[in-house]
Parts: sequence; structure tokens; C-alpha cells
Amino acid sequence: MDTVLIIVGLLFILAGIVGCIIPGIPGPPLAYVSLILLEFTENEPFSFTFMVSWAIIVVGVTALDYYVPVWGTKKFGGSKYGMWGSIIGLIIGLFTSPLGIIIGPFLGAYIGELIGGMRNKEALKAGLGSFLGFVAGIIMKLAVIVTIAYYYVMESWQFFME
Repeated sequence: MDTVLIIVGLLFILAGIVGCIIPGIPGPPLAYVSLILLEFTENEPFSFTFMVSWAIIVVGVTALDYYVPVWGTKKFGGSKYGMWGSIIGLIIGLFTSPLGIIIGPFLGAYIGELIGGMRNKEALKAGLGSFLGFVAGIIMKLAVIVTIAYYYVMESWQFFME
């Protein structure tokens, strides 16, 4: 049974990595499930404090992920038009290509700001803020998931070495 839990946990980590890039899939919470599954093995490798600490980190990063692109758009002079445009661009980008996921928020914020009456230069700046916020969110989520994966692999490895 432990082997099945370890394999399923690995699938949750992989789903978490996919969730870092595709909005709507909660990457860090999915990766955290892998740690919970490892707790159901015979070893119970993690302390209560470790699990609670990582739960707090995962909740914090997930909440920040929704805020950082909006903050980036605002920080670079964007308005609600740019924020909504960024969201719409991201959704459209999901259905086009992997590159669309990256370019979509930028173009959406840019077009949204133009619709809102901003001049080209300011609209480009807001689009850049949205893009940088999106990238910052991906990096933040990946850092958490890579760290979770490290702990997961180290503890899973111990299971197979016994």
C-alpha cells in the first residue's frame, strides 16, 4: 500500500508543477497533498510542526498568486481595465498555445488599458507589470513545489532503502 501512496503522491507533485503554469489548477496545494499521502505510509516521516508550517506556506503562496499579477499591473500604472484584460488574455492564452499563456496576460492588459483610454506608452507599461506579476507568481509557486518535491523524494527514497 505504501508504494501506491508514494506513486499517487508523485502524480500530485507533477500535477502541482502543471498548476504553476495553468491558472485555475492550484499547484502548491496539489503538491502539498503528496506530503499528506506520505504521512499515511508506515514511516510517517514529517512532524506536526513541519506539516503545519508547510500548510501555512502553501496557503500564503496560493493567496499571493492571485494578488501579485494585480499588484504588478497597479505598480506599473495599470487600472481595472488592465487587470481585467490581463485575466481575459490569460484565459484566451490557455486555449492557444504554451506561448499564449505567457503572452496572453501582457496583451490582455495592454489592450484593456487601450480600451480604457490610456495612451500607448502607459498601456505597454501596465502590460509589462501584468506580465512580470504573472512570471513572479510562477517562480514563487515553482520554488514552493520544488522544495516540497525535495522533501518528498528524500523521504520516499528512505522508504525504498529500508
